[in-house]
Amino acid sequence: MITAIVLIDCATDAIPEVAETLANVTGVSEVYSVAGHVDLIAIVRVREFDQIAQVIAGSISKVPGVLNTESHIAFRAYSQLDLEETFAIGLADAD
Repeated sequence: MITAIVLIDCATDAIPEVAETLANVTGVSEVYSVAGHVDLIAIVRVREFDQIAQVIAGSISKVPGVLNTESHIAFRAYSQLDLEETFAIGLADAD
């Protein structure tokens, strides 16, 4: 699975509508409304690199109200949840 983090600037008066539209785009797994220098962050998860261009350039960038995007491709995920699940494989609760 290939993951991209997409930082999105959008028209201030369209943030909720843009977020709803993006959440329904195939390949977008999550959309967050955030504080900071961008308005929204979308998490894109696809199986092949070609699909990233389709989702970001072909869909996200074309949503009315999206002004600019900045994309970051993830190389590796580090998550406490993932680590706990990995180390718990095959182990029964000791309680």
